[in-house]
Formats: sequence, structure tokens, C-alpha cells
Amino acid sequence: MTKALLFEQIQAKKSFLCVGLDVDKDRIPAHLRTDPDGIFKFCKRIIEVTAPYCVAYKPNIAFFEAYGVTGWHALEKVMKLLNQDYSHIFSIADAKRSDIGNTAKRYAKAFFEAYNFDAITIAPYMGKDSVEPFLDFEQKHAIILALTSNDGASDFQLIDIGEKKLYQQVIDTSKTWKNADRLMYVVGATKAEALRDVRSMVPDEFLLIPGVGAQGGSLDEVAENGLNDQCGLLVNSSRGILYASSDDNYDEAAAIVAQGLQEQMAFHLRKKGLI
Repeated sequence: MTKALLFEQIQAKKSFLCVGLDVDKDRIPAHLRTDPDGIFKFCKRIIEVTAPYCVAYKPNIAFFEAYGVTGWHALEKVMKLLNQDYSHIFSIADAKRSDIGNTAKRYAKAFFEAYNFDAITIAPYMGKDSVEPFLDFEQKHAIILALTSNDGASDFQLIDIGEKKLYQQVIDTSKTWKNADRLMYVVGATKAEALRDVRSMVPDEFLLIPGVGAQGGSLDEVAENGLNDQCGLLVNSSRGILYASSDDNYDEAAAIVAQGLQEQMAFHLRKKGLI
């Protein structure tokens, strides 16, 4: 999917919401925990009720591979559903893959060809030859970890290197890579004070923002500091939507939370003059 088509969806739905599919079988309704196809059925229903309010889905690969073959089979079915019935919605493999040479190429083929994701998250620590293989695919995107919201982010990302922080060097260097226009960047919502800086460094690129909702990030601060003239934001909510209720009304509760976020996003898009 091109960024232009993604922006069209943002304008049509008045939303820049990404729904994270982090399926923990211990937290889904009891009748689905013992169902051999429970992971897929849970995801399918979440997708059905949230699709009017979101422009992206982000399956977290760890939450599928944790269940072995059953989980991989569920992921395959989820992607078949998204590609057949929701192809207008951007899909992100939250895989955080990172390797070089033929290994990186194989990861890229797996997620872009076998599963047909639109994007994949990448850890950029190994440098350009661990990222550029993902940038060889037209209308596909590599979303590199720039500034994350976890406690350990300060171990490396915020280290001073000369007059820059390490995360700033990562962003600056990434802009020199082949097909860098296919890059997007992860910036944690709890790092809203640095988001303005990141936006100044990559004024035209999309930023994937986790941490709104269960992690306590502020949507208002994210919108204030991160919106550009093509929106340029995908704000993710996972647990806050998926587990709004652990009872049989989980789908209704998820839809209510997603709609509430969409309405807040519509306000900020109008304020910015984008809709």
C-alpha cells in the first residue's frame, strides 16, 4: 500500500488508529480458550467490529508464535482475512526482525510475500544491510525502532554521542539508505516530549506510535507534536481494545473503545485541517 492510499483511508475514516492484535489466550473469553481455532476467531471478531474505526492492524508475531503451529496457522488465517476482505486497511507485522544478507532477505520474503503484510517493524542496530533488503519491495514499508517507550530505552537510545542522542543518529543515518522513502519510524507515546524533535527530523514520514491506552501515553500530546500535513501518524492501541472486556461482550466493548479513540482522532484531524 502506498502512503497516499493510507492517507486516503485516514481521511475517509477520520482516524489514524492502529489496532494491535496481541492475543493472550489467558485473557480472551473462556469459550474461546479451549477452541482449537480460538485465536483466529477472537481476532476475526475484533477485526469485524473495529474495522470502521481503524486504518491499520498490527499482529504482534510473538503472540502467535508462542502457540507454535497453532499460532502460525492462526496468523496465516488472519492475514488471509485481512488481504481478502480488508485490503484497504494497512497491515503491520510487529516482528522486530533484524539480520543481514540472505537472512534479512528471507525475513522480507516471509512477511511481504508469504503473508503479504504492508509493513514490518525492524530493529536497526545492525545497520543498513539489515534494513535495506526490506526496502527492496515496492509499496512495502520497514518501520524501524527509533525511540521506544520501554524503561530500557535509556540504556542505548538516549546515550549522548557527540552533539546527538543515539536515536537521532539512527534516524539521520537511515535517511541515507537505499529506498529510504519506504521507511517509517516507531516512537513511543510515552516519549511525547521527544516526538516534536523526531517529527522535525523526518517531517514527511509516518510514525508508528505505541503506548496510548494501557501504557499511559497521551493521544492529545501525540497529535499536537506528531501530526503533519499528510497526518503522518499511526497510533496503536492493543490491550485497551482487545481486553476492554474479558466476558462474552468483548466485541461490543472493543468497538466502543475503538470508536472513542476514532472520535478523538477526528477532532485532531479537523483541528489540523486534514478533514
